Amino acid sequence: MPVKGSVIDRLRGAPAAMVLPFGIFALFVLFVLPIPPLLLDIFFVLNIAIAFSVLMVALNAQKPLDFSSFPSVLLFATLLRLALNVASTRIVLVKGHEGGNAAGDIIASFSQFLVGGNFAVGLFVFAILLIINMIVITKGAGRVSEVSARFVLDALPGKQMAIDADIAAGLITADEARERRREVTVEADFYGSMDGASKFVKGDAVAALLILGVNIIAGFALGMISHGLSAAESGELYITLAVGDALVAQVPALLLSIAAAAIVTRVSDTRDLAGQIGGQFSDPRGWLPVAAILGAIGAVPAMPQMIFLPAAAIAGALWWHLRSKAAQPIVDDTPEEVIPPDRIDIADVSDQTLVTLELGYGLVHLVDEAKGAPLMTRITGIRKQLSRDLGFVLPQFRIRDSLDAGANEYRVTLGGLVIVQGTAKPGRLLAIDTGEVRMGHGVTGEATRDPSFDCPALWIDPGARDHAVSEGFLTVDPSTVIATHANQELLAASHQLLGPEEVRALIDDLKDRAPALIEAVHPDPLSLAALTRIFRALIADGIALSHPQPLMTSLALALQRTQDFDALIDAVRADLGARLIARICEPGERLQVVTLDASLESAILGGMVDPASGQPLIEPDCGNMIAARISEYIEERGTALALIVQPPARRALAGLLRQRASRCQVLSINELPATQPVEVVGVIGTQEPQQLGAPEMPEGASGGAMAA
Repeated sequence: MPVKGSVIDRLRGAPAAMVLPFGIFALFVLFVLPIPPLLLDIFFVLNIAIAFSVLMVALNAQKPLDFSSFPSVLLFATLLRLALNVASTRIVLVKGHEGGNAAGDIIASFSQFLVGGNFAVGLFVFAILLIINMIVITKGAGRVSEVSARFVLDALPGKQMAIDADIAAGLITADEARERRREVTVEADFYGSMDGASKFVKGDAVAALLILGVNIIAGFALGMISHGLSAAESGELYITLAVGDALVAQVPALLLSIAAAAIVTRVSDTRDLAGQIGGQFSDPRGWLPVAAILGAIGAVPAMPQMIFLPAAAIAGALWWHLRSKAAQPIVDDTPEEVIPPDRIDIADVSDQTLVTLELGYGLVHLVDEAKGAPLMTRITGIRKQLSRDLGFVLPQFRIRDSLDAGANEYRVTLGGLVIVQGTAKPGRLLAIDTGEVRMGHGVTGEATRDPSFDCPALWIDPGARDHAVSEGFLTVDPSTVIATHANQELLAASHQLLGPEEVRALIDDLKDRAPALIEAVHPDPLSLAALTRIFRALIADGIALSHPQPLMTSLALALQRTQDFDALIDAVRADLGARLIARICEPGERLQVVTLDASLESAILGGMVDPASGQPLIEPDCGNMIAARISEYIEERGTALALIVQPPARRALAGLLRQRASRCQVLSINELPATQPVEVVGVIGTQEPQQLGAPEMPEGASGGAMAA
């Protein structure tokens, strides 16, 4: 059945597909074979109709790309006109001595009626039309096409970067970005084609001039030599028909030149050309000066007052009408939908926003656009920065006031759960003591603690800012306090911000650059849900998606060995261990590590196991001891550390320390690159605390050697 439907569809589209080949064959016939005058008249009418239709399409297009086939249409229209010139030249030279309608009614009408049978007048009219077409319209349109093509090509990289920036900021979807890239490519191709298509019209005008010369000279000679006509008779017959033939061809050429000029000079708008011009001339302020100037000219005695004064009156009436129309209020005639009082929609009972910032009424002014909306700017910056760091576009944040919160309280909810809560003082500044404040500084204010980093701080008046800065305080406004606090907590819960829609956009973007890599992972063997689960686990472990290609490569290689979720995570982490170490150690520096005593690690691995996950369970006292010791090492060293453990214990210890010692990166021995130099600064679980400055491992020592 599908095959049958496909054949039927092809048969239905066959007539439309055969139009162009049939037209090319008809052009070939006109070029080669003689045709009767009646058929030539039909083709002349068809040529004029095509020229008018092309002009109407060009005028009704809202933007140039709406008529993107114009260069090809111009080519075929020019070929049709040249073919008609060849066919009419053949008839004029063969039957011109018969006079009258020997070359067809169309040529006879143009040669007799339009120029009154005077071939000299026809020659001058043809010359004027040719000059208008070549020098004025075609030359100007060609110059506009050339400049437009140059500007479009120069702006192409910038437009591509703008599209990438919009999709990175979440302003457009992947499908919208793909459509905009297609439009940019079509626009560049269109203006490049128009730059060359204008040469068709110019070449056609030159060909028309040459054909007219051939018709005059050859007809004059044939009339006297072959048909025994006198010079006057031969000139009158053949030159009149040649001029009529030239005018028949020149009128459609002029129409197509106007269409080309209208296309390349268009500015993109939601209206067609007539609506665009009419809308811009509907401003009443422009018509009153016109009426006054025309009236002043008409008041001059030497001027034709019967023409200028009525024109001034028409301009004044138009000004009055447009002014009255602009003063009328716009009435929306659309009937309002009557909502029944008992109707409840799903939007009334559900919140589709993942992240919501709730503000007390005392902080609402921070999002007031009339006052600059400083918090909106901060939140937008946070969303862009988090999207850039995490490698996927974060969903839109929602900001609203809350009657449940205190006047100066703010809350950030993630999926309806509060993850950030704090207080900000409107109209004041937070002066934070980062450890550089001098004793006896003299800065007074309401004592508090910085909600982001738990540093001592003071809420001070804005006038005391310079004093606080000079004493070593870091001063920030309330919007920065709220934004920084939200950024810190959202970064800690960043894995919860990733959903199937974000993963789908990531896959679609990577599919354009590495289709084979995506086929090796998705949809078989990993579905969208499974891939989302893996990505969320990797983000929770500190592996961002900002460089998805090496991550997907590691995942594809790991899938060749196993499809178990935990084993896949461990394999990808082992392959990307350098990324994990880069979070806490600069390139080329020694990685400062802490290890567990062999007996303590054996006790953890040999103890209780969670039956659901199969992970070891750490007793509360043991967990508190490990977290406290690591916090002591971090505080004494003043830098981030890595806890190196056996692979089975990594996941349990990472979950333990994620909230208690966030500056400690838990790594398994398999995730430590062999070329990474390390420095063991402590061993947890020994009877005596390992002193700082413990013996260093030699550079290049492997993780296996350290474990031994």
